[in-house]
Order: sequence, then structure tokens, then C-alpha cells
Amino acid sequence: MTQGAKPLIKLAAGAFAFAAAATLSTAAFAGSCPAGQMRPDARTTGEMAPRDVTDVELAHVELGSEIQGLDGRKLRLRRLEIQPGGVVPWHSHADRPALIMTVSGVVTEYASTCAVPIEHKAGDVSREQGGLSHWWKNNGKAPVVLIAADIMNTVVAPAGGDHM
Repeated sequence: MTQGAKPLIKLAAGAFAFAAAATLSTAAFAGSCPAGQMRPDARTTGEMAPRDVTDVELAHVELGSEIQGLDGRKLRLRRLEIQPGGVVPWHSHADRPALIMTVSGVVTEYASTCAVPIEHKAGDVSREQGGLSHWWKNNGKAPVVLIAADIMNTVVAPAGGDHM
């Protein structure tokens, strides 16, 4: 590992730990599905094509070299920017748990497990796990910035492409 990679790995690990702590430290999760609106198959599809979204990997760690049994997995930290009207298309987290922090703006999530859209504001952290499928749209007039930390399976490509 190069000297330059070590600070990036520390940044990724720190961001992941921060997002996890922020998510787990609240009793009611901001930007979550309202009580009474959760349903196992509330939505089965959504927008299928990305639109006006950029996705930049900031850093990653190959987990197989760090933890036995995690070959083909990597922890990565990404920055996404969604322009007004932009879409992160329908995708699944069946094999890719993630924490997504809204840094700025407001973005709407359309989740397979919620009968109504979910609004995520700056500071909200979304937990994506347990087979959740969803898509996101910026319905506002300002760009939305997200920081995403996920564990990606590099051996099996995600169904529908690798989006959020």
C-alpha cells in the first residue's frame, strides 16, 4: 500500500464509522418511512435510467486482504451529486449494504418497503440493507450532494448496474 493511500483509507473508514454512529445514535431515524406506511412489496419498480447524476468513488479498501472470508468485497466511499430533476435509478441492496448521508439539498426516495415517498434532508442518514430496492429523485431546484459508504461485491455485478 502506498503512503498516499493510507490517508484515503483512514478517511473512508472514518466516514463509514461517522455515518454508522449517526444512524445508530437516534431512536427515530430522520428520513425514514412513516409509521404505518411500511409494506414488504410497496413498490416493485421505478425509474430505470440514471439522469443528471454523477457518482465518484473517493476511496476504497479491498476487504479480502483485511478480513478473512471477505474476498471479492470492498468497502468504498463515494460522492454523488444529483442535479434538479436528476434520478438515481432503481437498484437493489440485496448483496450490498450501504449508509447514505445527505450532505446538502433534499432528495426523495421511492423504496420497495414504503408506500409513500421518503424525503431525505441535509444531515439525514439512510440505512440500505436487507434486500431493499429503491430509486431516488431530486424534485427540488438545487443540486443534492450525498456521501455513500457501501460494501460492494466485486465478483457478482449488481442487478441493474451499480448505482447508489
